[in-house]
Amino acid sequence: MQVIDGDGHVNELARNEELVKYMPKGCRAWQTFPVLDHLHFHYLKPAFGQKEFGNPGPKEWLEFLEQTGIDWSVLYPTWGLAMGRLVSMEWAIAACRAYNNWLYDTFLNHSPNLKGVALIPIQDVDAAVEELRRAVTQQGMIGAMLPSNGEGLQNHLGAKLYWPIYEEAEKLNCSLAVHVGALHHLGMDTFSTYYPVHAIGHPMGIMIQAAAMVSHGVFERFPGLRVGFLEGGSTWVPFFLDRLDRSHHEGHMQVDLDGEILGGPKLGEKASDYFRTQMREGRIFIGFDVDDGGLGFAVQNAGRDGFLFGSDFPHEVFDADKCRHEIDELLAREDLSEEDKEAVLSGNAKRLYQQPEV
Repeated sequence: MQVIDGDGHVNELARNEELVKYMPKGCRAWQTFPVLDHLHFHYLKPAFGQKEFGNPGPKEWLEFLEQTGIDWSVLYPTWGLAMGRLVSMEWAIAACRAYNNWLYDTFLNHSPNLKGVALIPIQDVDAAVEELRRAVTQQGMIGAMLPSNGEGLQNHLGAKLYWPIYEEAEKLNCSLAVHVGALHHLGMDTFSTYYPVHAIGHPMGIMIQAAAMVSHGVFERFPGLRVGFLEGGSTWVPFFLDRLDRSHHEGHMQVDLDGEILGGPKLGEKASDYFRTQMREGRIFIGFDVDDGGLGFAVQNAGRDGFLFGSDFPHEVFDADKCRHEIDELLAREDLSEEDKEAVLSGNAKRLYQQPEV
């Protein structure tokens, strides 16, 4: 069965000396992006010697694809996941442009099996639109990442402030992906252990932004927009749909000055059915962990049409053998039909990223 990796990573922090050379002369600093938060990497090493992230170049990435039987992979950043934390508009613009140029020169020129996702300076919407257009039309990027959290976000991702980005993505027929990164300001800033923040923060961050985009009418306003919500697993979706149905009723709705519902499901329409429709029609996609025990229930509850596999290599998956083993375990699962497996391992990635066969 064909396998497409909808969420892999480069480790630009380990190659920071290369990356900073792409920054303007006045921006030469030790590191291009801020730390993700006060928890990542601060409490991991002392206890068990947590294995470091790998640093695969294009050669190692292509070997990984060959050894796992994955056809192609979509590359997201590592330290650039903290893009939303930058508060300087000028630095954000320079950092995104530098990262995109570095990714293009270092990885994307080597093989069509390595697909690039751009960083865009969401701190300055006009500049974000311009950089998205440049990355897609000049560098062949297949879309852009939107941070799920960070001080540089001026509002939630459903806000009209960001609608020009969605309009441009729709025109370019490229995807956008809300990807988990910084986990601070989610109610767990006083935790001194990391694993519960990771466990809860990943789905929470993207759930908040999914709720924002659904409830503020983004998918009605831009029916051709395709958005992935990545690295939070699949099992937040049944919970999310249940809670939306419980809360979406006449007493909890907000309307505009003309009495019209602000966005999302209309009165009398189940919010869960609205969300399932967006998945079925190819507007909303959910990245899952390949060892996600609740995937079968999530597919049964929300439908097979939006969930997509991501290797997360070289983050929590360090080698090809482990990744291939997990893929084989998914193929052997009895709570997924053959049609389900085909959809979540390749079909939905094709729908989100809309790339020709390589």
